[in-house]
Amino acid sequence: MNAQVPLPAPALAETPFGLHSVCRTLSAANATLERFAWLGDQFAAAVWTRVTREAETVYDRPGHHTLSCYLDGGYRTERQKLPGVYGAPSRLCALPGDHESRWWVRGHMHFMHLYFLPEHFTQRAVRELDREPRELTLADRTYFEDERIAVLCQALANENWADPDGLLRSNETAHEVLSLLLRSQGVRRAGAALKGGLAVSTRRRLRDYIDAHLDETLTLGALADVACLSEYHLARMFRASFGLPPHAWIAAQRLERARLLLRTTALPLAQIAAECGYANASHFSHRFRDAFGAAPNVYRQAFLK
Repeated sequence: MNAQVPLPAPALAETPFGLHSVCRTLSAANATLERFAWLGDQFAAAVWTRVTREAETVYDRPGHHTLSCYLDGGYRTERQKLPGVYGAPSRLCALPGDHESRWWVRGHMHFMHLYFLPEHFTQRAVRELDREPRELTLADRTYFEDERIAVLCQALANENWADPDGLLRSNETAHEVLSLLLRSQGVRRAGAALKGGLAVSTRRRLRDYIDAHLDETLTLGALADVACLSEYHLARMFRASFGLPPHAWIAAQRLERARLLLRTTALPLAQIAAECGYANASHFSHRFRDAFGAAPNVYRQAFLK
């Protein structure tokens, strides 16, 4: 585990989460930031310590989602709207980007945060829940328990974020946490009116077609034929239902399949490149490095340790 070196508050001002982020709130409340890292894919993680006799902390629409996992302490910390419900090691809080909350903090707390953007949370809904991203958001939950998520958060907190391999593993752990969180704490967005977009059957047909043909050249015309729509209407409605335009969705699925094959198989890079629709191993390596900051063989090696 990394040495516990407190970071100065000015380091937080550089984070893209902005002035109203949870990081800024905790810094202003005299919490000690032990570690902070960008994990890639717009994930950030932090480990905090706080010791106080009693203090109020207020979060006001931070704009990004936060998952909090208590590592130690928190036995006398409570949310004002839930008096008498206290924190404890492995207890979790899900704080949506648009939430507002007030907390009474007492005694010692050691906790980790995983920060992520609302769209990053929901874009996986098409594949993992067969639902549209615009339907969903993160539930506002205080001190819930989920053993699998808590174990992953502990592993994330123990990882060496300064080590390139550790950072890659942390990124994968963060993705796994979000998948579990989506299934257990994803709720329908209040007042969501799903106007436009694709019919459910058409969305499924396109998703399955793309998955089955990732090793081929996929064109907007071919997708339009599958959907029985013009290219113009397909492009507009695809983005509404998938959360990304067609080319970006296809690129993301290729990278996701490549990551899975690198982690779970010993296939040569040239074969992985072919199965994921890249022209050759060189093209695959270039795209992969651009996306994840590491060459495919380096990424694979990180998961063999």
